[in-house]
Amino acid sequence: MRIQSDTGCYAPGLAVELLASEEDRQECLSHLCDILRCMAPKKTKKKALARKTKTARTGRVAEPKRTGKSTAAAGKRAAGTDPKRIAAILAKLDEAYPDATCELKYENAFQLLISTILSAQCTDVRVNQVAETLYKKYPTPEAFAHANPAELEQEVRPTGFFRNKTKSIMGASKAILEKFGGQVPRTMEEMLTLPGAARKTANVVLGTAYGIASGIVVDTHVIRIANRLDLTRNEDPKKIEQDLMQVIPKERWIKFSHQVIWHGRRVCQARKPKCVECNLEKICYSKDKTI
Repeated sequence: MRIQSDTGCYAPGLAVELLASEEDRQECLSHLCDILRCMAPKKTKKKALARKTKTARTGRVAEPKRTGKSTAAAGKRAAGTDPKRIAAILAKLDEAYPDATCELKYENAFQLLISTILSAQCTDVRVNQVAETLYKKYPTPEAFAHANPAELEQEVRPTGFFRNKTKSIMGASKAILEKFGGQVPRTMEEMLTLPGAARKTANVVLGTAYGIASGIVVDTHVIRIANRLDLTRNEDPKKIEQDLMQVIPKERWIKFSHQVIWHGRRVCQARKPKCVECNLEKICYSKDKTI
């Protein structure tokens, strides 16, 4: 089993045993659990009907009728995307995480870009620790572009996949200098030309550094929670983003991303979601619920 990120990095599943801290291990296990869930065979209609009947008997929120087809195939939104339910979800997220924001520390858009590249398959805490000294030695795109690759690899090594990340960082820095006059671009199209920057990274930088809502950040937490809340029937990040962009008001795209990521890290975790602590529990009918 392998994991892929914006940087193109891959990790064998057993590498989780080699991670240094408990927080890193939990974050990696969260990724693995999400991947395993995506690989699990779908339940038959008969089993789904039996589960829905049981839900009705227990008095919990009943699951809307499903068609058995993907959103893309059926041409319809997921059943949980009723506007009133979306409004209720957004209200609950505001209630729980009114001040949610990106947890990466940065002073400008360029630093946020580099930190986001480093955050692939790594915790924000670890990235912030590395960044604290990294940006003192490499304060500008020029410094990263002309860095000694071997030295830079060792400096970003604690974040994992250091060779790939070094290539992405140096490549992105050179592109920013050569194509964009030393400034991080402000459009999705231009961001996607930078090495190491796929849609997730571009959305983080555009939304957080510039306040530009070009899309919704879709990381492992958003993938998991969007499916648990029945906001999408897809597993592909690009399709999930499109599904969410259709039902979440554009003025909420940036804040929604941060709030869902916070919720995934603190409450709606992959292996053991803390449903008893979740203020969305009453409007959630996920099969993963623990209560």
